[in-house]
Parts: sequence; structure tokens; C-alpha cells
Amino acid sequence: MALARYANALHTACPVTTKESIVNESNIDWILAIACFLAGIGIGALGYHLLNANVARNQKVRQRLAEAELELSQVKDALNDHFAKASDLVTSIQRQSHELEQQLTQGADRLVDDLQLKRRLNPRQADGAQEDETDPPQMPRDYAEGAQGTLAENYGLEPRKQRATEEEAPPRY
Repeated sequence: MALARYANALHTACPVTTKESIVNESNIDWILAIACFLAGIGIGALGYHLLNANVARNQKVRQRLAEAELELSQVKDALNDHFAKASDLVTSIQRQSHELEQQLTQGADRLVDDLQLKRRLNPRQADGAQEDETDPPQMPRDYAEGAQGTLAENYGLEPRKQRATEEEAPPRY
């Protein structure tokens, strides 16, 4: 029915109408529809190809990034293992050194009669005796001794006259 109306409309618009002209005009509509469909498919395929190229490139970059992160985590794990093992070895060396020192000290106490040799073999006891004799270090002060009560710029330095008479050059910093 729609085709009949279309044919009537064409018939009234065109003075010469035949059955062949109606068929040719309807073929043109189909040809245009097919051409537009094919053009749409081509434009879509081109757009997909252009967008897919970026996706493939991004996927390769992501894969390389994942591989680099995996390698980095393996290096970190190996480094952690290395430091843990080194720490264990240092602890073992310290323990063995302490045991050796104790053994030498005990052997020196039992077997050696010479007091100087005992001091060389056991420096801790000799240091303990010396610490009792000396005064402990004093806390640093932020003022100078004297009437002014503040730290002067020339505190503890030699006067210029004495330095000029000495043959040594002043220290260079």
C-alpha cells in the first residue's frame, strides 16, 4: 500500500511515468542505503583500527611495566635476604668474638702471673681502674668564665701580638 502511494506521488510529479521508471527510482533508494551502510562499515573499521592500535601499544607498555615491577620485587626480596643473612653473620661473628675474649680473659686470670700481660689481655679491667681515677667529662657550657658571663668571640684564642711574634702561619680553614 505504501508503494502504491509512492508510485501515485511520483506519477503526479512526473508527467511521463512508466513502470520501469518507478522500479529504477526505488532501486536508487536501495543503492543509496547500501552505499551508506558500506561507508558506515568502512568508517567504523577505520576508527576501530586507529583506536585498537593505541590499545595494543598500551597493552605492550602495561606488560613491560608488569615485568619491570616483578623484576623489582625479586631484586628487593633478594636484597632483603642478603641483608638478613649479613646481619646473622655479623651477629655470629660478634658472639664468637665475645666468647673468644672471655676465654682469653679466663685463661689469663688462671694462668698468667704477670700483671702487665693481664692488662693487655683484659683491657676492660684496666680501663675500669683508670676511669675511677679520672674525673668524668664535664657538660659543655655556652658561656665563658669571667666577669662578662657570655661567650666572647676571642675566648680561648691567643692575642694578636703573640701570634705575630710566632714564626708559624695562622691556621687556614
